[in-house]
Amino acid sequence: MFPDEFFQFTSIMEIAGIAGFGLYVCNYMMLTFRVLTGNCIIYYMVNFSAASLVLIGLMNSFDLASALIQIFWICISSIGIFIRVRPNARHTQFGSRY
Repeated sequence: MFPDEFFQFTSIMEIAGIAGFGLYVCNYMMLTFRVLTGNCIIYYMVNFSAASLVLIGLMNSFDLASALIQIFWICISSIGIFIRVRPNARHTQFGSRY
């Protein structure tokens, strides 16, 4: 399926970046098809994980603009997670549609 050269030059960091891309796409699809909502803690956890993995992938071939975007998503997702795990949060944690 894949040529042997693909596996010789693909590092763990590149695989992490590709996995992060996959998480971004899956998370966006779940949001689009209303499997998750923007109020759901899982949405923020997947965004945090995706950004972290893409940032790891950038260590192999660094790009400042891309790294800044990933750091932004990590920060925003961390705030979203914090808001949703507070004991006095007024919403459900697992994505009520209302």
